[in-house]
Amino acid sequence: MSFVTCDLCDENEGNVAIVTGVQWRSFGGRDAFHGEIVTVKCFEDNSRVKELLATDGTGKVLVVDGGGSLRNALIGDMIAENAVKNGWAGVLIYGACRDVDALAALDIGITALGCVPIKSVRRNEGQANLAVHFGGVTFAPGAYVYVDNNGVVVSSTALVSG
Repeated sequence: MSFVTCDLCDENEGNVAIVTGVQWRSFGGRDAFHGEIVTVKCFEDNSRVKELLATDGTGKVLVVDGGGSLRNALIGDMIAENAVKNGWAGVLIYGACRDVDALAALDIGITALGCVPIKSVRRNEGQANLAVHFGGVTFAPGAYVYVDNNGVVVSSTALVSG
């Protein structure tokens, strides 16, 4: 089912959280995506991102708190291709991505703060499945996120099906 975050906000006023103060850019082949939240907190190390996107992501969105860093990309074409193979709806990154031309050709939503050609460092660091906070919103595992070109909306319950 398609959705528009503006409509979700209007229809669910007072029951959703809206990310503010963040300028997102869409890099994936899907401009709009939604799903159950899975989280990663990492800083310039995409070890956990790679691990999680290699698992079944059907109906899920990986929300990555990269601390807002634009110094190292937390996803590139190879990890994103694996995410597509594993059914992930999308990835929301409070940080950077790379390989943007390849990402645009993939059937997945990838929204990030920006891009940088420098790959992630790999120190096997980062934490998965904990509540993360940025843009004035807490992203809790098991809640739902809706992303389109208008912004990012979070709800404790599913607002659309499919």
